[in-house]
Amino acid sequence: MRTEQLEYITAVTRFGSLRRAAEELRLSQPALSETVRNLERELGVDLLERKRSGATMSTAGRELLPHIVAVLEAVDRLRTAAGEQHRVSRMVRVGTVNAATVPLLIPAVRAFRAAHPHTQVEVVGAQQTDIHRALTEGGFDLGLVNHLEGDDLPAAFSSVELLRGRPVVCVRPDSPLAARAAVSAQDLLTEPLIGMRTGYVMHRYVHRLLGRHGPCFAYSTDGAEMGKLMVAEGLGATVLPDFSVIGDPLEHSGLITHRPIADDGATRVLLMLLRRRVEPVPQAARDLHEAFVRRARERGGTLPRPEASGGA
Repeated sequence: MRTEQLEYITAVTRFGSLRRAAEELRLSQPALSETVRNLERELGVDLLERKRSGATMSTAGRELLPHIVAVLEAVDRLRTAAGEQHRVSRMVRVGTVNAATVPLLIPAVRAFRAAHPHTQVEVVGAQQTDIHRALTEGGFDLGLVNHLEGDDLPAAFSSVELLRGRPVVCVRPDSPLAARAAVSAQDLLTEPLIGMRTGYVMHRYVHRLLGRHGPCFAYSTDGAEMGKLMVAEGLGATVLPDFSVIGDPLEHSGLITHRPIADDGATRVLLMLLRRRVEPVPQAARDLHEAFVRRARERGGTLPRPEASGGA
């Protein structure tokens, strides 16, 4: 067994397919496939599920992945102790619904990189269901997702509440809605509405808010960042958690603002940090997890609660 075999199988996990892993490793796909097959024969386990659409990690492969990562990290520690000058860099992958990018994600990633200059951080925008799936399969180390207060959390993940906010209407300052102290559901029907696509928590919330009126989305998009840009360009209004708007560069530059929702003072949106319930967790993933929690504490008002299980 060679360490590069283990590195190759973790690359397949990170990039989601043999083809992408081969491209990133600058190997031919047949060469990478044969290396993985040799490792499978040696272990007596099929690490990959091979289909016409491509190869992904098998259930057995996902169960062995923490042990593979532990071996690679032990090798790194050995190399460091031996005084090797060129440490093998690692990657931490974070799936996010693009909430609280400015007040939380960017400062946490910046602090992590200062402490881990040899570790690459890959931030991937995705819907909540895709983040859950990638966490389960080992494709993401951490996930940042929104939850409405009272929603059940998946039992497969360890979760920490980072931020707690409320839904607000995000508009341009010159919008008629910005002249109101609060925006009602009826008011929302007077402005072109920019909705999140199906699969996002805020899509479900807007449907619930407008009830029998039903949202008539003029536009729909993936994630808060594109929604805010569309608002800034004058395309309409959108509904987001307040922590996705407050402190945003577009707000600082006067291109967007926000108003509370008159019909709903009770709903709270929670930004949750998720990771799989597996051991051992790679040290880099643990350190980035701690960077997120530390940044949430530094923000004041919202302190993370202890890790909760699925139904908590």
